[in-house]
Amino acid sequence: MSHILLCFTCFESFRLTARNRAVRLSSVGKIAEKPVIGILGGIGSGKSTIAAEFAKLGCKVIDADKIAHELLEEPPVRKKVVSLFGQAVLDSSGKIDRRKIAEVVFADDRMLASLNRIIHPLVLKRTQELIEQYRRQNQVKAIVLDMPLLVEVGWHKRCDKLIFVDCEQKIRQERAEKMGFDKKQIKIRENFQISLDNKASLADNTIENNSDFSAIAKQVTGIFSYIVDNG
Repeated sequence: MSHILLCFTCFESFRLTARNRAVRLSSVGKIAEKPVIGILGGIGSGKSTIAAEFAKLGCKVIDADKIAHELLEEPPVRKKVVSLFGQAVLDSSGKIDRRKIAEVVFADDRMLASLNRIIHPLVLKRTQELIEQYRRQNQVKAIVLDMPLLVEVGWHKRCDKLIFVDCEQKIRQERAEKMGFDKKQIKIRENFQISLDNKASLADNTIENNSDFSAIAKQVTGIFSYIVDNG
């Protein structure tokens, strides 16, 4: 996953209560043959690391940030984005500089909303297409959504299982800084996200990501086995 990420949200207004969780679970019923697993957690918590571990177990991972980045390079999308932000968001090679866009949108709600109207529907459309594609592939055991704002855009309700990645704030901040974010940027991005407590309350399982890699792999394997065996 790219070190410079853009977070896309549709600014939907909904409450994260036990009722929402009940709606998600009751609408799913029996877990699908190829369950959709959503990964929740804060910036720097290690969501992509967890997703990569699921991939080793035969799951297909859908990386929403990667999809968004690919979309920004498609001519029709690129044209709309440049029209919105101007030529200043292009780098020396003529490609969209995501860092420059991030500086603008996280300081201006209206610009972020405008960007969302361009990118957001396309990201979700492509995500749904990939889900349907992977469901037709016999070798795929499950589908994992690595989507930073999974809950914020309402896609947690499309998941059969939700897993929260729990990580100490100090560790998350250190990881985020290694990814290229300073403390101010981290705070701005967190302000656009729902609280970690609310996300944790929606999860079916929790993975602790404060220790070594072997401990993470063991937790992922255990949870995945449970999901498959109890499907």
